Amino acid sequence: MTNPFPGRDHARHMGELRRGDRRWDVYLEAEPTEDRASVRGRIHFVAPGDQRTTGWIFLESGESEVRDRFGEFSAVELWHFLEALEPR
Repeated sequence: MTNPFPGRDHARHMGELRRGDRRWDVYLEAEPTEDRASVRGRIHFVAPGDQRTTGWIFLESGESEVRDRFGEFSAVELWHFLEALEPR
C-alpha cells in the first residue's frame, strides 16, 4: 500500500471499488472502545494521492459483528459514502 493512514494497524483490506479509471482500496478499521465493552469501526478509502475516511459509523459487540455490518453495504452504498467525503 502506498498511502498509509491513521488506524492502518487496526484495519483489514475489504476489497476495492472501481468505476471507469477510478480505483479505491477499501479498508475497515475496528478497535475496542475505551471501556472495552464494544468495538467501533470506520471505513477508509485509499487511492493514489487521495485518502478519505468515514467517522466511527459502526458500534457492535465484537469485531466480527463490525465486519458483518460492513458486509451489508452494497458497492453502490460504498460509492455514496466515498463521494460524500472530502478529500484530505
